[in-house]
Amino acid sequence: MTELELILTGKTESHIHWLAPNVAIHTEMLSAFKQLQLAAKAAGIELSIASGFRSFDRQLMIWQNKFSGKTAIKDGSNQILAVKQLSDAEKIHAIMLFSALPGASRHHWGCEIDVYAKNLLPAEQSLALEPWEYQASGHFYPLTVWLAEHAKTYGFFLPYDKFRGGVAQEPWHLSYLPLSKHYHQAYTEALLAEVLLNSEIQGKTLLLALLPELYQRYILNVADA
Repeated sequence: MTELELILTGKTESHIHWLAPNVAIHTEMLSAFKQLQLAAKAAGIELSIASGFRSFDRQLMIWQNKFSGKTAIKDGSNQILAVKQLSDAEKIHAIMLFSALPGASRHHWGCEIDVYAKNLLPAEQSLALEPWEYQASGHFYPLTVWLAEHAKTYGFFLPYDKFRGGVAQEPWHLSYLPLSKHYHQAYTEALLAEVLLNSEIQGKTLLLALLPELYQRYILNVADA
């Protein structure tokens, strides 16, 4: 694989800067993120990263746990699904509503971050990263409003700003356009097929059979910046 293909599929950390033991972002995004963070702080928002770079292996573990039933799968209404009552195809679509295929997560790129406002999270609550937290009655609504007005100034946009029939709405997911535009354009269905074929992912045969549909519905189907 080329260096670009390794980045696209989460197979390298050569492009990554670690901000904390469990939080990392693309080195070329560091300055823009710090500027965004400072601007948010001036508005009374302590912008924090819940998740940044995610490796192929980490994404594979998430997939395997959900496909096997070890981790619960939720629907768009935040209800836990009865996995044993789903066909494998239904299970794949249910997982991909919230979790990307390993090798196809935008988090592999390092220029995608899930953000929240640390100072707006009530002391008695844990971070859920669920839409209600960012909606009008939620504690992160001031962050939603602020990002809508200021994110683009610093090069960021929300690829999952609304549900488009693929990935669920993710009001916490910011993408750094100068990098993600290039990576999105460079990514191909053939590359994903190669990665899945050479992996031990559960549901592999069916995933490869469904791949043209999955690629269009969950990978290409994002907001225009």
